[in-house]
Amino acid sequence: VERQTQKGIIIGKQGGALKTLGIEARIALEHFFKKKIFLAQHVKVTPNWRKNALLLNKFGYPNLSKKT
Repeated sequence: VERQTQKGIIIGKQGGALKTLGIEARIALEHFFKKKIFLAQHVKVTPNWRKNALLLNKFGYPNLSKKT
């Protein structure tokens, strides 16, 4: 997330949103790989990451910073 205030939104009340996301992601990964998966997750604050081409590419969004 870009701001500390967004972190709470992602985590949710008592961690509920992050837990739900983690459970659903783990189930999907276990189905795909056909084996048990341990999934660790965390929410990191990185200011202005959406304006940083290197970070966008790292997160799987290549060439989105260029105007077409």
